[in-house]
Amino acid sequence: MPQRTGRLRRGLGALLATLLLAAAAAAAPANAAVRWVVHGHGFGHGVGMSAYGAYGYAKHGAGYRAILAHYYPGTSLGTLEGPRIVRVLLGTATGDVGFSGATGACGVTLEPARSYQAHRVGGTVRLRTSGGKPLANCGRKLRAAGAGQVTIAGYGTYRGALEAVPEGSGSLNVVNALAVDQYVKGVIPNESPPSWPMAELKAQAVASRSFALSAGREGNGFGLYSDTRSQVYKGIESEYPRTDEAAEQTRGQVLMYEGQIAEALFSACSGGKTESIKNVFGTAIPYLVGVPDPYDYYCPLHEWTLEFSGPE
Repeated sequence: MPQRTGRLRRGLGALLATLLLAAAAAAAPANAAVRWVVHGHGFGHGVGMSAYGAYGYAKHGAGYRAILAHYYPGTSLGTLEGPRIVRVLLGTATGDVGFSGATGACGVTLEPARSYQAHRVGGTVRLRTSGGKPLANCGRKLRAAGAGQVTIAGYGTYRGALEAVPEGSGSLNVVNALAVDQYVKGVIPNESPPSWPMAELKAQAVASRSFALSAGREGNGFGLYSDTRSQVYKGIESEYPRTDEAAEQTRGQVLMYEGQIAEALFSACSGGKTESIKNVFGTAIPYLVGVPDPYDYYCPLHEWTLEFSGPE
């Protein structure tokens, strides 16, 4: 569930604060037991495609193009011209970053079966053996790539390359740089269950690819987070054959609006109608408006109730 530039504003918190203020002003008897009941609908910001709503459309025979056209009105399906690279922040390491699987880094030929380290020296990064022997000075960034994947100690195995960039005082940003079509393979199964209908998984693939290329931020060596600040991305170890198939069958496809890649926000479920982005993030976008979401009832949180007492 992506958040637009990390500034998700939840109406529930404001609603609860208002209710509590009203309670204080109500002058209830001192010993009276007060119990609050809040009824709500949906989960997440509710902007753009809802995963459970898309699941329902797919269950009722809609193709992925029709699903996308419903949730992002006015957009059209386009195809990227050539590969596009994205850079995903996996984490920030306070010590050395160990890795294996790479065939080269900083101009040095490496053995994929061996482990190496990215070691920070001031504002630069040094390539070392796992035993600490210096191999090369890499400058402001160490980039390690292999035949298709690299294993990063403490993080997992990822397609593409590892990039280590100095951050803060003594730490390193651990970044995965890879083609966007490879990236979405590590996103889809973390945003939609792999057992869901293929039409929903394809819609998720296109939305995730579009979001990655339109909503990236300017971080220190990266443009995307690996969590809900962007999209949940867990690399090769989270991939499934069906979700990989959805990514391959939509390879290079993105949503377009007036010549630009659309910022295809999505969330888990809407409660029956998606939300206009203006009501959530304050800025209007023509294709991110509220639309009916008739199949959202598949979501376990389509309707929910929260009960609590004053002290709680």
